Amino acid sequence: MGPSPPHRNLGKTLGLIETDMTHVKPLAVEDFEKLRHLDTCTVSNVIEQFDVRPRNEGFMHGAIQCRFPKFAPMLGYAVTGRIRTSVPPATSPPITRGCYYDRMDFWKYLVSMPEPRIMLLEDEDRQIGFGAFVGEIHAQIALALHCVGCVTNGAIRDLPAVERAGFHLFSGCVSVSHAYAHIVDFGQPVEIGGLKIRPGDLIHGDCHGVQTIPHAIAAEIPRVAQALVTKERALIELCRSPLITLDGLAAKLRQTTQVCVDLENERSNNCG
Repeated sequence: MGPSPPHRNLGKTLGLIETDMTHVKPLAVEDFEKLRHLDTCTVSNVIEQFDVRPRNEGFMHGAIQCRFPKFAPMLGYAVTGRIRTSVPPATSPPITRGCYYDRMDFWKYLVSMPEPRIMLLEDEDRQIGFGAFVGEIHAQIALALHCVGCVTNGAIRDLPAVERAGFHLFSGCVSVSHAYAHIVDFGQPVEIGGLKIRPGDLIHGDCHGVQTIPHAIAAEIPRVAQALVTKERALIELCRSPLITLDGLAAKLRQTTQVCVDLENERSNNCG
């Protein structure tokens, strides 16, 4: 299972500069922990009931795969960047040597974001996934800076070592080499698997995939999820019973739907 380190302000501990992320208001620790224990499918179902975005938005699709599906769900705040790997950085003269992970400006930016953190790296190379930016070294540095995972449309590597470290990885592919892996820029919105992500967005992922959780409803999701799951379990128990009838099934389905109706009524009353 992936590690679940407590909230702490590591940026101040290291004496690094913190930037002003005024649009990001971290969840209370209690709300965060409740949300972190929910699977992505349950959270997705609840988000649909709040009707805060179209149902065909808010999640990654396509080739992005969870590399460690047995890990517990991943939850954290987005740290964004863009990378390339197939050619050297566009510098004069070109840099062809040195440690590709030696970017203190990126790590300083990372610790300026709320904790725990998740790296969202958009590979914008012509040959996406040619080389791997994140492997064992990046995972160990990231974990030390309270970053719990990485999501990229590009490649990753060192899978056994990263899995042992408990660092979440979601990627479009894997690669044996990091080639000319380098950061192009960071701190800007990115798009991975059809999902647009801003720095500080609340990212949630597990074996099913990755989604964003709207900050406005994040604290309410666990409460609604509990009610929805309770009704769903009652429906499943009926389906497993030898006494099931169509009338009984219809009644249970109405009860399950009532959770959505109750939520809608609650929202209407609050708005009124």
